[in-house]
Amino acid sequence: MARSAFLRGLAIVYFIAFLSLLPQVNGLVGANGILPVRSFLPTVHEEYGTTAYLYFPTLAWLSSSNTFLHVLIWSGVLLSVALFVRVLPLPVTVALYVLYLSMDTVGQVFFSFQWDALLLETGFAAILLAPMGLRPAYSDPPPRMAVWLFRFLLFRFMLESGAVKLLSGDPTWRSLTALNYQYETQPLPTPPAWYTHHLPAFVQKISVVGVFAIELLVPFLFLGPRRLRRIAALITIAFQLLIAFTGNYTFFNLLTIVLCFIPLFDDGQTPAPGRFRWLISAVSVALIALGLVQLLATLGILPGLPEPVASINFGAETLHLVNRYGLFAVMTTSRPEIIIEGSDDAENWKAYEFPYKPGDVNRHLPWVAPYQPRLDWQMWFAALSNYQNNPWFAQVLLRLLEGSPDVVKLLAMNPFPDKPPRFVRARTYDYHFSDAPTRRRTGAIWTRTELGEYFPAVSLRQ
Repeated sequence: MARSAFLRGLAIVYFIAFLSLLPQVNGLVGANGILPVRSFLPTVHEEYGTTAYLYFPTLAWLSSSNTFLHVLIWSGVLLSVALFVRVLPLPVTVALYVLYLSMDTVGQVFFSFQWDALLLETGFAAILLAPMGLRPAYSDPPPRMAVWLFRFLLFRFMLESGAVKLLSGDPTWRSLTALNYQYETQPLPTPPAWYTHHLPAFVQKISVVGVFAIELLVPFLFLGPRRLRRIAALITIAFQLLIAFTGNYTFFNLLTIVLCFIPLFDDGQTPAPGRFRWLISAVSVALIALGLVQLLATLGILPGLPEPVASINFGAETLHLVNRYGLFAVMTTSRPEIIIEGSDDAENWKAYEFPYKPGDVNRHLPWVAPYQPRLDWQMWFAALSNYQNNPWFAQVLLRLLEGSPDVVKLLAMNPFPDKPPRFVRARTYDYHFSDAPTRRRTGAIWTRTELGEYFPAVSLRQ
């Protein structure tokens, strides 16, 4: 039943991933969005010529209209349902991978997340597991090399996640103090994060030791006998649930749990011979080899690749067949937040409120996963740098000055409902979780201190 659980679990993840794009796609990359596809694709075609079709693989080359983008997304939603109910699983898994790759390509910076890459790598590998036929049985034993492909993918994903924390040289991981900051500084904390942040320091250090044990030692159990694999699976699933308890990481934790099903709960039955088993084995071995190259490169054992291996590896990365992983290699120890404000007279300013990221210090922490508010997430990254390194940010302000309905819909509160403001600006604040007495007295989740200007006041040319 491992293959059945995996393919149905993958269908659920695809369903969530596609469905969550529907309320956001127009504001992010639509015709009047922040980074319109209709401007992006002509620009890359002008720069790369006909090779742009290879470097930027997407069905949106056919059309960049809002309607076509919605057709791609709705197709993904419906096909994920088909995968769940066992309708034409082989062509459906191929189509789901192509559709999500298409959206990932045109999503630009708003799709620069590791879970998007992991979903694509998992989705392509799932093609090798999907049985042929109109409604074939999912419970038949899967191809052995395909199982080993998933086993190595999960091994590499977890091991790299732990290794980068040590290889980065970050002092908080090496001193076991990273979790003193993590719950407070992560992009979208959940309600329990306020409480876990206030746990004693010795608990936080023990927790960091646990993180390293799970990410650096448990993965080697994935490669062991069946009983050890299942113990490792339970540990990994519990770990993902704990992460999801304290942080809104979209469908990342769910996808990791689903990824445990086929390689760790497989019962080892021998599949019947098939016509394409040799092809599945060959592709699986090739992907395992590319994954090994990525792992060795991450560990610093393989700093450079000779041709033609480098070209093959580049192509695999472009299609997200093989990726590098490792969140929070360097722990953020402070939490700057960008507050966007508008004004009609450049003297009296009103703040725009985002639906999920911190703004109002009294607003409760949200439960939002597995949905991903992609603009809220990208604002977290932008705050760690400056607007010059985030050119999309100026486009947000431009759309607010223009009063773009699609972009305004990405916000929780528009202080200018009748007409757009004449001026907009952005300020940076340093946010910290409030202490227990302050929360009891005022109800405030956060305290904040103004740091200064992030983006100067601007207006449209008259």
